This record gives sequence, structure tokens and C-alpha cells, in this order.
Amino acid sequence: MKVAIYGLTCQNNVLDCIVELLDELHQENAQIYFEKGFYNLIMAKRNVGEFPIFTDSNGLDAEFDMFVSFGGDGTILRATTYVRDLGIPIVGVNTGRLGFLSTFRKEDVRKVVKEFVSGAYTIVERSLVEVSAQSDIPEFKTLNFALNEITVSRKDTTSMITVETHLNDEYLTSYWADGLIVATPTGSTGYSLSCGGPVIAPTAKSLILTPIAPHNLNARPLVISDDTVIRLKVSGREDSHLVSLDSRIATVASGKEIFIKKAPFTIKMIEYTSESFLKTLRNKLLWGEDKRN
Repeated sequence: MKVAIYGLTCQNNVLDCIVELLDELHQENAQIYFEKGFYNLIMAKRNVGEFPIFTDSNGLDAEFDMFVSFGGDGTILRATTYVRDLGIPIVGVNTGRLGFLSTFRKEDVRKVVKEFVSGAYTIVERSLVEVSAQSDIPEFKTLNFALNEITVSRKDTTSMITVETHLNDEYLTSYWADGLIVATPTGSTGYSLSCGGPVIAPTAKSLILTPIAPHNLNARPLVISDDTVIRLKVSGREDSHLVSLDSRIATVASGKEIFIKKAPFTIKMIEYTSESFLKTLRNKLLWGEDKRN
């Protein structure tokens, strides 16, 4: 078994979990690789031994069986920029509050290996969205995709922006709002949900258009087919606005056309039998619980 390990921070309680994971992996004679920055954080606190490292540009290949992300959902979003189109299955060990992507509790970290070895999991392919090259946004030349959402929003102003929206070259509407979210099914439980968007199962072949604080009160989230090409053009009082791909942000001139479509590859997520998407929904949204007492 070949395993990559990644994280952004390393508190003492996280370090203990990493040591447990390493012990379990050693029992399986696994090949273990650490992300360079994360490894340096760990070694500054405790010597866990020598391991090969990887970066966002080298060290990973399609032969890896698992990519373990320590952190929250935001850490997994960053993990996708390492995995890209290599097809390495990702699993998240949550070191804080329960997330929709990072679902394994750090106290159960040994199960990440045990249940993988026993085959108690499925691989769920998550679709992504991308800003097409014809949009010509320099910041997104190489990393032009997002697992959760692509968002256009206002910048340096309290005034709303107008987002002219076309779907497959047909005019839809012009949203007068703080911005517009184009979310994947995975992203339906993220920013889009907080703005009133629907929850969609991860395997649904859909995208969601969710306006952010729209002034035109009849504007509602819209679910569309994921083979739709979306064309946006922003206008407003300022000369520029923001475009974000998950946590990566660029400033774009108003009036520039932005083309968004489904990415040509998927991200594989390991869904353990004991930590299913529906179980996470129930736990996170408190579904099925009687709170009257």
C-alpha cells in the first residue's frame, strides 16, 4: 500500500493521531509519503522518522492507493490541488468540528487503515467545475478547477453587482446581488447551502446557481445539468470584481466574460461504510432527532 499524508497545521492532539496512523500503516508495510510543509511542522514537534516527501508539483503519481488529509473540509479542498487528475482516492481525518468532506474523527484514525484493508468502503467520484482557458485569467492558468464552487462577488464596495448569466449561449437573467455561486454537488453543502441553496447528493450530475443576497427577491437557486456551459459577465460601480475557485481568489476586470463548465476529470473520495454521506447529513444537520425534550 502506498499512502500520502497531508495537512496544514499540527497541534499536539493531531500529532498523536498521526503517530497512531503511522503505527497502523507500518503494520501493513505501507509506503508512506509526507507533504513537505506538513512533514516539517511535524518534525519540529516530534521526530517521527524519515519519510520521502512530495510537493504540489512532484512526488505524487497514480500508483498511490490513498491520500490522507488531516484537517477540515478546507484542507481537503487544498488537497485536490495536489492530487489534480491523478485519480488518487482522498480520505479526510477531521481534527475539528464535523465536516461534510472530512468525516473521520481523529480518535478513529486507525480505522482509516483497517477499514480500507478490509474493503469496507466505496470510491465516490466527485465532479469539479473549471474556469475555461478562454476566460484568460492568469491566476488560474494551471489550477483552474474547484471541487466546491466557483464564485463571482463584489470587491471594495458595498454596492451590489449585476451578473449577466447565459446558459449554453441562451440568456438566463441578470442577477443583481452581492455575487453568484456556481456549485458542484459536493459544494452544495458549502457556501451555496449558507446562501439558501439545496443539498444535492454527491453523485448527482448537476450544478447549482445560487445568488448571494440578491436584491431581486424572485431570484432563486437554480439546479442545471452539469454539461451546461455557463457564461457570466459582471458590471457594477467598481472597475473590478472577485472570482474565487474554492479558496483561490483572483481580481478580474468588470465586463470580462467568464466561461465555467464541468472539469474533464473527477476527484475520488473514499467513503467508508461506517461514515456515509447520508450519515454525515443526519449528524451535521440534526435530521431525525427529536429536540422537543
